[in-house]
Amino acid sequence: MLKRIFATIVAAACLMTTVACTKLVEDNPSETTAEVTEATTAATEATTVPTTVTTEATTVTTAEPEPDIRTVTLLCAGDNLIHSSIYNQAHRRAKANGDEDGYDFDYVYESIEGYFEDVDIAILNQETIVTDELEPSDYPNFCSPGDLGRKMVDLGFNVISICNNHVLDRGETGLISTLNYWKEQEDVICYGAYESEDDMNNIRTTEINGITFAFLGYTEHTNGLYLPSNTECWIIRITDANMDLIEEQVRYADSIADVVVVSVHYGTEVSNELSTLQKTFTPKLVEWGADLIIGTQAHTVETMEYIDKPDGGQAFVFYGLGNLVSAMADPLAMVGILGKLEITKNMDTGEITIENVRAIPIITQYGYNYSNIHIETYASYTDDLLSAHGCSGFTQDTINKVLSYIPEEYLSIE
Repeated sequence: MLKRIFATIVAAACLMTTVACTKLVEDNPSETTAEVTEATTAATEATTVPTTVTTEATTVTTAEPEPDIRTVTLLCAGDNLIHSSIYNQAHRRAKANGDEDGYDFDYVYESIEGYFEDVDIAILNQETIVTDELEPSDYPNFCSPGDLGRKMVDLGFNVISICNNHVLDRGETGLISTLNYWKEQEDVICYGAYESEDDMNNIRTTEINGITFAFLGYTEHTNGLYLPSNTECWIIRITDANMDLIEEQVRYADSIADVVVVSVHYGTEVSNELSTLQKTFTPKLVEWGADLIIGTQAHTVETMEYIDKPDGGQAFVFYGLGNLVSAMADPLAMVGILGKLEITKNMDTGEITIENVRAIPIITQYGYNYSNIHIETYASYTDDLLSAHGCSGFTQDTINKVLSYIPEEYLSIE
């Protein structure tokens, strides 16, 4: 608007100057020609003086793009050790509901159902073979009905390790039967024992939310039981003779996956202290490329920790998760944990981190003569439940002792 007003004034001035000059020329052309010319030139120059407009500089800052961080939530559970008292009770419950031949395990696991709601990967050590083809059996040669495995899948377990000391309890026939059983379960990964060498070399992997996981399993022993010499099946024991094979597998898994999960069945049974094998073998796994190590076999809780990796990252190890459920009689075996954590990947840099590790205590609860065996969460455990427990010598002091092996920063009562 100011520019338009200024232009109008200048134009009017020019018009007036021109008229004045014309009139002077007409009145006395001989005397005023030079003066008029000078005045006209001055007026013209005045109208053409350049105008400088100063504006305030504006700085535009472009924000850095947010990093693409992906997260996977993982849960792991210890030994699912199914004694006859557990499957017989499940059979009676099924019959009470009109299923004469089935097994209803809902009651055993109902208190932990909520822990699977936000989980992407749930890993279980299935301590007993599971099959529809063989009759169930108890210690020392365990075999569990197929309804148990289907309950585990319904509960939310989608990764099953069968590498443990009871995997050969029913011989090669039982192993092949349970391998076939788990192959039939939709969207379930089973690892730790294999039908052939090619099957063993086919390392199980899965990709979730842009993060690739690989799964391997090794066991300290198989209770003195061995496959026949002409078998095609494979189980990898933790022996000096197998160290090169184990290293080769872990390093290869590290080359094809972001996260290498190794299930290891090792340690001293019903002891909260680490064995020599646990102390020496675990760092080797980390050196070779393991990111998460899930320890089972002790049937009670052992410690857990981060271990530095050669590449500058950190692996995490649960040395012993204890039992998910069992009908054992040792007080220390009544307390187990669910391990829960988050694995994140920076998609721009490839960096993997394990965060928000939680050890959630659970209690195997039963009454007189192993009646009504089921899992209770420690967060909801009461004095009445404790006083009614059928395990002789199981006290609050027992619970406190077991929980003392969990570092405070990981213990999560929920």
